[in-house]
Amino acid sequence: MTVAAQNSFISYTGNGSTAAYSWPFKLFQASDLKVYTVVTATGVSTLQTSGGSGTYDYNINGALNTVTLNNNLPNTHKIYLTRVQELSQPTDYIEGDAFPAAAHEDTLDKIVLQIQQQQEQLDRSFKLDQVNTGTTVDIATIVSERSGKVLGFDPSGNLIATQEIGTYKGNWAASTEYKARALVKDTSTNNIFLCNTDHTSSGSQPLTSNTDSAKWDLIVDAASAATSATDAQASANAAAASASTAQGHANTASTQASTATSQASTATSQASAAAASANAAAASAASAASHLDTFDDLYLGTKLTDPTVDNDGDALTSGDMYYNTSSNELKIYDGSQWRLAAVDTTAFAQAGFAIAMAVAL
Repeated sequence: MTVAAQNSFISYTGNGSTAAYSWPFKLFQASDLKVYTVVTATGVSTLQTSGGSGTYDYNINGALNTVTLNNNLPNTHKIYLTRVQELSQPTDYIEGDAFPAAAHEDTLDKIVLQIQQQQEQLDRSFKLDQVNTGTTVDIATIVSERSGKVLGFDPSGNLIATQEIGTYKGNWAASTEYKARALVKDTSTNNIFLCNTDHTSSGSQPLTSNTDSAKWDLIVDAASAATSATDAQASANAAAASASTAQGHANTASTQASTATSQASTATSQASAAAASANAAAASAASAASHLDTFDDLYLGTKLTDPTVDNDGDALTSGDMYYNTSSNELKIYDGSQWRLAAVDTTAFAQAGFAIAMAVAL
């Protein structure tokens, strides 16, 4: 049979109701299948056992290309079915023997499966691209020197085991072997230095004037750091003071706003009272004007002859009066003619107005 160009693994996400999962790739034997379950939240994987009694151990149905777990896989897990083909060639070709097509094809198929398996692993690996000119990818460092470090590149672009932040070795000391990336403290200045070259220390502190000063890079300037800390604290204090002042201004503004609101309310009340007083004054003025007009219509004042209309030019009404200065007589209109209202006296000329007022009232 032919072997399709396909992945040698498949994955599923559990749903809490499924325990059977199938694989689409070719297997020569059941032991070539590996089953992993993975906790989605943490990425922790577990290799399950065929025929085992564990929660997610499984049994294989080769005819259906299916594995059945002991329990349904929850939706918090994933399952990975992968082929791990043994990297061997078990077919023994003997000179002169028959050359059966089926056996020969199985051998070729196994080689293809091995290639697919290798390709799947290569696809998950860290690789240089095809146009990269680097040739050295080995890390020539013993295990103890690689421990706790990360992959990096040296000045030539070759891979090395390095540690960007360095390994802290404590206080610098003479006659001590230091490796590149090591961090030390110069106790004479409290500065922190990074070793850039492997060497055995000599001389004395400070490291800036040490014979090996070129092998150390200043990482932390303690004096500058202290100054920065002091400046930062001063800035923090100033910010706190400004915040306090701003709060004081805000409180003052709030008080002034409250006072202004109160004064505005008082002004509104006073304006209302003033308007009421103005209305009352206007009413009094109108009343006085009305009374004056009434009086003016009733007492027509002094005249030489009997008037035919009142002072407003209107018709005379019964009760109207006037003082005749020709005869020195106070007269009253009876509705049709003027009649004498008082005995002739010269005093009426001066007192006529007062008498008329008394009569009108």
